[in-house]
Amino acid sequence: MTEVSFHFNVPGKLPYACRLLRKIYQAGSRARVVGSAELLSQLDQALWTFSAQDFIAHCSADAAPAVRAHSPIVLAVSADAPGEGEVLINLGTEPPAGFEHYARLIELVSQDDAQDRAEARARWRHYAERGYTITRHDLAARH
Repeated sequence: MTEVSFHFNVPGKLPYACRLLRKIYQAGSRARVVGSAELLSQLDQALWTFSAQDFIAHCSADAAPAVRAHSPIVLAVSADAPGEGEVLINLGTEPPAGFEHYARLIELVSQDDAQDRAEARARWRHYAERGYTITRHDLAARH
């Protein structure tokens, strides 16, 4: 069963996603990130610029199959290709269809956006109603 975790009080989704993807990449794992096309475009740019010391190989889901096969991080508007990663990171507003085909699902929830928090509560209920155990990571509690 997919391990579901929510990371709450994220001060900035894109910088946090970059750090999270760096950890996944350095661990030798593969991930798929889902969200809106606009947000994924911003994440693509952020992955190129967030750290002068790190390069995180990534591509979009519409890249050639050979490119996707060699890219540990795939940015996509849907989670419909479960063979492209063990970890699914959801930057979207809805539970991603097909999330159950991934070993881990990570939901990022912003610190100050009331709408984002309300949508996260709905996603939490969605997973809980289906019997998934949910792990909560409160970034505000770390300080």
